[in-house]
Parts: sequence; C-alpha cells; structure tokens
Amino acid sequence: MSELQAVTSTPVRDIARALPHETVIRDSTANPAPLGLMGFGLTTILLNMHNAGFIGIGSMILAMGMFYGGIAQVIAGYMEWKKKNTFGMVAFTSYGFFWISLVALVLMPRFGIEAADGRAMAAYLFVWGLFSLVLFVGTFRTTRALMIVFFLLTILFFLLAVGDATGSKAVTRLAGYEGILCGLGAMYVGAAQIWNEMYGRTVLPLGSFD
Repeated sequence: MSELQAVTSTPVRDIARALPHETVIRDSTANPAPLGLMGFGLTTILLNMHNAGFIGIGSMILAMGMFYGGIAQVIAGYMEWKKKNTFGMVAFTSYGFFWISLVALVLMPRFGIEAADGRAMAAYLFVWGLFSLVLFVGTFRTTRALMIVFFLLTILFFLLAVGDATGSKAVTRLAGYEGILCGLGAMYVGAAQIWNEMYGRTVLPLGSFD
C-alpha cells in the first residue's frame, strides 16, 4: 500500500486522536502598564500642583486630564483586557474615565449645567476613595511599590473629600503635596517596568511579595 493510500484509508477519528488537542498562542504584545502608570502619574502630579497652590487650573491640566490621564489610560485598560489582566483593566479604564469625568465637571457648568457644590464633590471624591481602597487590597498580590502607590492614592481621595466637605484650604493643600508624592510613585513603577524590561535586569526594584 502506498503512503497516500495509507493516509486516505486511515479513519478520521484516528487522525483526530493523533493531532494535538490544545493550541497555545504566545502573547507577544507590549506591556501596556507603563503607559497607564505614566498617564496617571504625570496628570496626578500636575493636578496636585494646583491643589498645593503652585499653579492655577487651566487648559494645560484639563488637556492632560482629558487626553493623557484619560484617553491614554482607557487605551491601556483595553490592552490589559486583551492580556486577561483583570486588575490592570479595571484600574486603568476606571481612572481614565475618572480623569475624563473630572474634566467634564469643570467644563459642563460653562454650558449651563449646574456646577457641583462642595458636598457633591466630597461625595464624588469619597466614592473614588472607596474604589481605590478596593484596589489597594488587591495590590498585596502584586508588588510593594504598587501597593504604596495605591495606599497614597486612597489617602489622597479621602483628603480631597474632606477638603471639599469642610472647605478647608489647609487640608486641600496637604492633599496636594500627598498627591504629588502619589504621582511620583506611579511614575517610578512605570519607569521600573520600562527600564527593567529594556535592560533585562532589575534597574529599579519593585519589591515582589514572592
């Protein structure tokens, strides 16, 4: 019997058994986390420079909030979804839309929509603090550096909420300094992931829990 006849005469079920039952697709796409971390970090620093009293709030902060803190983080969140990273997807997408919603809160009153008062803003910031607390608990499964960033972020939202609820400029200014530190922490984690990957070694440690 020829080889061709041997193949064609073999039952289909036997051929199926001989084939591999699992196809593994290797993920060769880039790590989106540094994009999200840098978008979050830079925008957080600039906004909290305003809260600390160093600069006013104008088109520069609003543009950063809309495009880099907002849209770039949403894109990073989508990329994390493609990588099946639930934490990264939820964090980057949510904080991206936080920045977009914050810009909307500033701009919408200019179109005749009633501005949010101090109590409304306090509630808005407080629920974002609760959300950050949920993610902070999740960071105990990541790295110590990311855990510190989310700890600072959770405190930042609660401080800002207290500042708006009480009208205390001192609390808001304290939140500004704390927020700058939080933003720098996010930039550190983003830079660590970029440099550690590019150099193939630990340039900036992240503090693994393993």
